[in-house]
Amino acid sequence: MSIAPVHDLRRIADAVAHLRDRGVQDVVLRSDCRQLKVQLDSGEMLLITVMLDEQGKPRLDADLLRAPDGHVTGQLEVEFEQGA
Repeated sequence: MSIAPVHDLRRIADAVAHLRDRGVQDVVLRSDCRQLKVQLDSGEMLLITVMLDEQGKPRLDADLLRAPDGHVTGQLEVEFEQGA
């Protein structure tokens, strides 16, 4: 069993700490258990992923994604200009 480096654990603990006092809208675990996605009420999303390094050893990665305009619809919006 391999142990995650301390700096990886600190980075993930920091990302998870952002969940404190926030509402969780949805949690999804991929079927292969390689990614956990936590959707927050604010539109932010926490992704915790198991990735393989150059030697093939697993390492944890965490990303806190924020919506660019603060509003998430979950759909692609396309606006069309009407011709004259």
